[in-house]
Amino acid sequence: MALIQVDRDPDLTPEQVWERVTDWRRHGDVVPLTTVTVDGDRFTARTGIGPVGFDDVMEVVSWDPPRRCRIEKRGRLVRGWAEIDVRPRADGGAHLTWREDVHVRGVPRFLAAVEAFAGRLLFTRTVDALLAA
Repeated sequence: MALIQVDRDPDLTPEQVWERVTDWRRHGDVVPLTTVTVDGDRFTARTGIGPVGFDDVMEVVSWDPPRRCRIEKRGRLVRGWAEIDVRPRADGGAHLTWREDVHVRGVPRFLAAVEAFAGRLLFTRTVDALLAA
């Protein structure tokens, strides 16, 4: 699995950060070729074009707004977890830590570094885009 961590200190309140990063449908707006559907505590990110693609099935297993959230990835192809932590800063802003431990089934161990690099690029871009809008 590839452990990825993205830390940011946006000029937003903790509540604003929380609202932006936990708006699951909005993730589909910033991840290329992806749409997100939500059904209660479960949501699915479908990435692909037409019938060719894959589903990243996730479930919120811990929810403590606006501080912490843990998501378990339960899909056939993408496995792992994600944790979102939002902490207030002394200046009224927020510190965001987004951690993901993710593995794409079928990726051999010798390609773990490539998987981690690609994941880091994707999650960094996603977090930055969610905080910017």
